[in-house]
Amino acid sequence: MGKKRLEDAIQKVDFPVDVVYRCFELDPSSSKDVPYNMYEMLAKKYGMSMEQAKANCDNVERMAQEAGLEYHLDQAIMTNTFDAHRLTMFAKNQGLMKEMTDRILRAYFTEGKHIGDHDTLVQLAEEVGLDGKAVKELLAGKDMSDAVYTDESQAQQYGIRSVPFFLINKKYSLTGAQPVETFVQALKQVVAQDGPFTPLGGQDGLNCDENGCEIPKK
Repeated sequence: MGKKRLEDAIQKVDFPVDVVYRCFELDPSSSKDVPYNMYEMLAKKYGMSMEQAKANCDNVERMAQEAGLEYHLDQAIMTNTFDAHRLTMFAKNQGLMKEMTDRILRAYFTEGKHIGDHDTLVQLAEEVGLDGKAVKELLAGKDMSDAVYTDESQAQQYGIRSVPFFLINKKYSLTGAQPVETFVQALKQVVAQDGPFTPLGGQDGLNCDENGCEIPKK
């Protein structure tokens, strides 16, 4: 939802914003095949009852709907997301990171697909225009692992412990799925305090990702 609200905010400002996504695993220790569902995970992690966990998910689904998204958390398949992150970094090199990220998120939150399964990831990659054979070879090896670790190391340096987390110009931070207007105000504040900028077509610009926004130093 934070991603969607940021995107909506970008449509409300009169300056360009380029979006780049960063890797962050909520539970790097998770296995590929997890023997519990979303409700059970929340109940165990936060010490709540199954009824409370379900109510929590229902509330998230309602908020998602208000943001224009469709979530089915009861169908979400818990898994390790490291390979999904490697795939997004591979897609980044092909100029399809946004498309790949969007497709993986929809597969997980809306369609109940197993995004830790290699066959599923290959199918999703092909749907956004990536070469299935190349993706299959990628997932069978360790390529792009260092790129994921680099992003995660940077997140640790910033003290990021959860997502969504938005870091603007390495000085301003927003956590959680803030209202659209909060993002609008934050982006305008950056421009007011740090000056105008141009798109990232090789020039200076505002980089925004799921961990935040950053204006390259002049």
